[in-house]
This record gives sequence, C-alpha cells and structure tokens, in this order.
Amino acid sequence: MSPEIFAVPRDTFLRTNNMLKIAATTIDEFIAAFPRDVQEKLKKLRDVIRKAAPSATEAIKYGIPTFVLNGNLVHFAGYEHHIGFYPAPSGILEFKKELASYESAKGSVRFPLDKPLPFTLITQIVKFRVAENLAKMSKTKEREKGVRPSKVAKSSMEKAKARKTAAKKSSAKKK
Repeated sequence: MSPEIFAVPRDTFLRTNNMLKIAATTIDEFIAAFPRDVQEKLKKLRDVIRKAAPSATEAIKYGIPTFVLNGNLVHFAGYEHHIGFYPAPSGILEFKKELASYESAKGSVRFPLDKPLPFTLITQIVKFRVAENLAKMSKTKEREKGVRPSKVAKSSMEKAKARKTAAKKSSAKKK
C-alpha cells in the first residue's frame, strides 16, 4: 500500500512491519486511513457489530476500534492483507469450529481482504460476547449487594458446621 492512496494526511499514520499504526481518536478517523475498498469492509463490519451490540459504546483502545459493554467487548483493525477481529479468547474458543478456516490465535482471527467477511459468524460471536459481558455485569452487581460465598467456601462452611454439631452431640452424650 502506498501512502498516496490514503484518504487522510500522511502524518496520521506510521508504517510498522505489515501494519499501519494510525493516530486516530475516533473509529471514523481510523477507517478513513484505509483505501476505499478496505474502508467499505471496515464500515460494514462496524455496522454489523453495532446491530449485534446496540448497547455497546465505541472507543479507540490499544490504537484500534473497540466496542465496550461492561468491559471490552470486541476490537477490530485493518492491516495490509487482512482485517483483524478480536473477540477475546472466549469468543475464539466458543466458535473454534466455525473459525477453523481462518488464521487465528488465542483471542484473534484474521479475515483475508481478498475474501468476503463472514458477517453472520461475526454477528454470532458478538452476540455471544454481549451475553458473556452482561452475565459478568450481573455477577458484579450480585457481589456489590453482598458477598456471596463461593461453592468451595460454602462446602467448607458446611463441613465446619457439621463438625461443630457432631462435637456438640458427642459432648452431650458424654454427660
């Protein structure tokens, strides 16, 4: 990619390996730094994420577009040969079978620019992450209302209570 094809001034991005490091403060600025064909894919990806997570807010985090809903929901970014999608490790693991045809890592997947983006799959992943983050929010609210003991703690408390009861019964028998 030559700098002449970018829609923003040359000083708004730096080239590092095969990645563009864009000094954007909004998702619109980030997308504008790419060639028109890539912009279209990034805009469509953004729209798909918005529809799947209407309550999420947009931000630039780690220098890339991010959707936030009770913590980071998903990130995406454009590169020279692919679009990176970052739904956290849980999103990759949950859809491992469906993502098998794409290059992926612990928390990321690469969608090649020369192939159509799998928008249906992306929608499913985003909805999964929304449910996951909302469940996390629900657990956080429960903890704020009052600390609830974990299963291990409950088990330990029950055992201690049973020992006390048994000790009381045995001391009562000795009398």
